[in-house]
Amino acid sequence: MIKAIAIDDEPLALKILAHHCDKIEEINLEKTFTNLSEAKTYINDNEIDLIFLDIEMPQQNGIDFYKSLNKKVMVIFTTAYDQYALEGFNVSAIDYIMKPISFDRFKEAVEKVIKVKKLISNKNEDSFIMIRADYKLNKIYLKDIQYIEGLDDYIQIYIDNQPKIVARMSMKAILETLPAKDFIRIHRSFIIPIKRIKNIQNKQIEIDSILIPIGETYKSETLEALKKI
Repeated sequence: MIKAIAIDDEPLALKILAHHCDKIEEINLEKTFTNLSEAKTYINDNEIDLIFLDIEMPQQNGIDFYKSLNKKVMVIFTTAYDQYALEGFNVSAIDYIMKPISFDRFKEAVEKVIKVKKLISNKNEDSFIMIRADYKLNKIYLKDIQYIEGLDDYIQIYIDNQPKIVARMSMKAILETLPAKDFIRIHRSFIIPIKRIKNIQNKQIEIDSILIPIGETYKSETLEALKKI
C-alpha cells in the first residue's frame, strides 16, 4: 500500500485528488494540506511514500518546498502551468501532472509510483549482511537495521522487532560492509540508515523516536551527505 499525502492551496483540487485515490486500491491518501508548514511537520513525523504537491503555493514554490525536505519521499507535482516541467524532473519527480487532472492521467502517474516502490522493496528485501556473533553467522536485512552503536571493540546492531546483535567488530569494518548511499556514520559511536532520518535539530538526528548526536568530527561530512538525499 502506498501511503500518500496531498498539498494544494485549492480545496477543490484536494477533493479531486482524494476522489481519484479512492478508485485505486494500491494507494491510501492519508491526509491533505493547504498549509506547507503543517505538511512539513507531518512529513517529518510520519512515514509516507508519496506527496502530491501543487507548485503554485502562496507561501512557497512547491519545488523549493520539496527541495527543503529532510526526508526523501517520492513526489508527483501538480500544476496548471507547464513552465515548471523541466525543473520538476530535475528534482527526480516521479511525474508532473497538468490540471485539471483526469483520472486516466492520474492513474498513469500512480502506476509509475507502484513500479518504483516494488523495485525498492525487492532491492531492500534482497539486501543483507552476514555478521558473526554468539558463535554463529547472523543474516541481517539492511531494511531492518535501526542503527549501529560502537562500544570499544564491539558493535551493537539494533534491529526491528529483534534483540540487538552484539559482535566483536570495529565501526570502520561494519561501515565498509554497508552501502554508502544508504548508511552514514554521524558520530564515532553511531552509524545510521539514511532513510530512517526524521529530522535534524540541535546537533542531533532523530530516527525512530531516538535522538542520536552528531559528532563534531563528522558534522561537515554528515551535512554534506544529507544534502544529496
